[in-house]
Amino acid sequence: MTIVHILILAAVQGAAELLPVSSSAHVIVIAKLMGLDPTTPEMTLLLVMLHTGTMFAVICYFWKSWKSGFFASRRQFTASLKLIILATILTGAVGLALKALIERFVLGNVPHAEIELLFGNLGLISAALAAAGLLIIIAGLRGTPPVESREIGTGESILIGMVQGLCLPFRGFSRSGATISVALLLGVARVKAEEFSFALAVVLTPPVIAREILRLLKAHELATSGADLMGLFLPGVVGMVSSFLAGLLALRWLSNWLEKGRWRFFGYYCLCASLVVFIFHGIGV
Repeated sequence: MTIVHILILAAVQGAAELLPVSSSAHVIVIAKLMGLDPTTPEMTLLLVMLHTGTMFAVICYFWKSWKSGFFASRRQFTASLKLIILATILTGAVGLALKALIERFVLGNVPHAEIELLFGNLGLISAALAAAGLLIIIAGLRGTPPVESREIGTGESILIGMVQGLCLPFRGFSRSGATISVALLLGVARVKAEEFSFALAVVLTPPVIAREILRLLKAHELATSGADLMGLFLPGVVGMVSSFLAGLLALRWLSNWLEKGRWRFFGYYCLCASLVVFIFHGIGV
């Protein structure tokens, strides 16, 4: 994997991560077109590091609105934190349960099978993109709830967290697209749906990073020498910085389209992307 590969993947990841079109699906397809294997520990860690860059972009972009919303008072912060933690717990429960079921019953015949083996399956990615696209279109056609709509409560937090858990094992089933769409369908205000979805992303990213780092170190069985560690993590650091910059631009576009009621168009894009990925799958990319 060259520096050119890293910069290309970082640009794709940063541009698509914060749009509801599944950045993972885009990065995986581009990686395969460049002859890279997206299921290796090196690639999955790079993908997570790219997510880290966009996580910092989320914090920078939403900090002002979070400060006036989540951090408006100690009471508001406590209430918001409880809802975010609740949703994250449900995400972990659903995601881990799906992971265990898939590794046991779908990948049971594969020695040392891990869920990451599915990440390069373009047929599965195509189906996940189509499912996400339909959900986004349904939410978009219903219409964006007005600003004075309902707040996110315990019930909404539970359902959004569970839907986020469904997204974890399936590349192509956009996390932001699914969570924001479900919130809109529940009647949550657009701004609140967007802020809550990306707050969940900030909380979810660190444990995923830790898991992929451990997976990579286990795969290489490295001694803790500085040279070895630098060689492993330098590509991710370069990609993280690049995806951070691209992520800031993508967030501005996302908010603008949400405000103008164009949410459903992301769904149409996902359906088109699903068809393209299915064609790639058919020709054996």
